[in-house]
Amino acid sequence: MATVVQFSSPKQVELVECPEQELLPGTVRVRTWYSGISAGTELTAYRGTNPYVSKQWDAERRLFVEGPPSFAYPVSGWGYSEVGEVVEVATDVTEPAVGDVVYGIWGHRSDAVLPAARLAVQRMPAGVPPIHGVFFRVGAIALNAVLAADVKLGDRLAIYGQGVIGLLATRLATLSGATVAAVDAIPHRRDLSTAMGAAAVFGVDGAEGAGADVRRWASGLGADAAIELSGNYRALHEAIRSVVADGVVVASGFYQGGAEPLRLGEEFHHNRVRIVASQIGGTPTSLGSRWNHARLLSVFGEQLRLGALDPAALITDVVDADEVGSAFARLDRSDPETLQVVLRFAAEDGLR
Repeated sequence: MATVVQFSSPKQVELVECPEQELLPGTVRVRTWYSGISAGTELTAYRGTNPYVSKQWDAERRLFVEGPPSFAYPVSGWGYSEVGEVVEVATDVTEPAVGDVVYGIWGHRSDAVLPAARLAVQRMPAGVPPIHGVFFRVGAIALNAVLAADVKLGDRLAIYGQGVIGLLATRLATLSGATVAAVDAIPHRRDLSTAMGAAAVFGVDGAEGAGADVRRWASGLGADAAIELSGNYRALHEAIRSVVADGVVVASGFYQGGAEPLRLGEEFHHNRVRIVASQIGGTPTSLGSRWNHARLLSVFGEQLRLGALDPAALITDVVDADEVGSAFARLDRSDPETLQVVLRFAAEDGLR
């Protein structure tokens, strides 16, 4: 039997047995080595706040509507940051081959049967530690946000939220030529921001708020753009306060509940600020067909291969998959020392 992580009910997550998937023509079987937990999207499923577990997503109209939820507990198979080894291929498959190490999305499960064509272009770059494969999806999310901010050489960019995705965005924006001010409540994360290339760091407890701090840093005029990645409405409000007139704020966090701290009658209105959503389901329309999800992944992977981006310091916890309950409980407590939590399904030699 295989195993898969299941959200049995809000605040209850466990590793359960499931049947092995059948190998079909055009597919390969991958044994999972590592699977990264998303401290944003997956925590909403753990907490029961994700709209998919309370509402129905009408895919045709692209609306959340009242009705039976799209995902009812128990929910299994969530997870989008996996890496593992190809252990079996269908007779009609030429690549990838048995023994290849690949990354992708197949959920927190011990093994999966996946289309060979997809994984043939998602092999781990040579010389990159396999565990770093858990960062491809979140790296693509970070890069997508940076692209949405339309960063140019010399731009002053504020990035709110220095969790895993925010730290990756700080590095990617720096590589893109921006001068970055990073904002986070946690001192340790601000230290990591500096290591990732931030030129300035700010907390959230300033007398006039982080938005005013960023404006002073940016010669009193404001940042050219801001990216909000924490999913906190107060942070989104401060991001709006921090940009120049007619500036852009990229809202890339996964916001939950109401938005009382967001005062749209203040700086948003008077400075004509544009808020754009960045979500991994699409790249900025201004870039046309030149950018897509595959290119986000390949560009991020090239930065890993070149050593321009090293995410090693972001991995704070590697736990065996059967400890998933305690892993989510720790994330739910918002432990300030915890960043990327990785579930280990098998060691790199194939053994637990």
